[in-house]
Amino acid sequence: MKINGNAIRPGNVIEHNNRLWVAVKISHVKPGKGGAFAQVELRDVRDGTKLNARFRSSETVERVVLTETAASFLYEQDDKLIFMNQTSFEQVEIPKDMVGEQAIYLQDGMQVTINSHESEPLSIQLPDTIAVTVLEADAVVKGQTASSSYKPAVVDGGIKIMVPPHIEAGTRIIIKPIDASYVERAKD
Repeated sequence: MKINGNAIRPGNVIEHNNRLWVAVKISHVKPGKGGAFAQVELRDVRDGTKLNARFRSSETVERVVLTETAASFLYEQDDKLIFMNQTSFEQVEIPKDMVGEQAIYLQDGMQVTINSHESEPLSIQLPDTIAVTVLEADAVVKGQTASSSYKPAVVDGGIKIMVPPHIEAGTRIIIKPIDASYVERAKD
């Protein structure tokens, strides 16, 4: 499927220079002289090499359509993550480095979507929000609750996030794995 160069979004897989790339970061640049373009940081889906490319809005790129499969996370073994396909109940092994920084958010039984191209797993999508337990939280400074300030905390997996002052160690909270931001207190 052809798309304009300025329509590329983070997470899109495109075919560029006869290789498959996933868009990691995108910034739209409008210089004083010349036409606007999208500066795209790409990562090769097979070997992980990075490339910075510029795409003008007039250029078209081939967006690769991926097959999405529902799966649940089972366990981690050495440098592999083991998932179970929800329809065929087959186990799927995915290299941990392919998942990248998102691997710290994986929990036993977590429902994810595996994106594949020609039966080869390329990436996973985590749920929009996940529930975690606060392991450590700084003490509240007197008077701090009057403002909308946040304090540092550490949750499951050693993830460091900012939480509201009323959150204490042992509290279950909901966070967004895409940017490790606090959403709300979990309902028990």
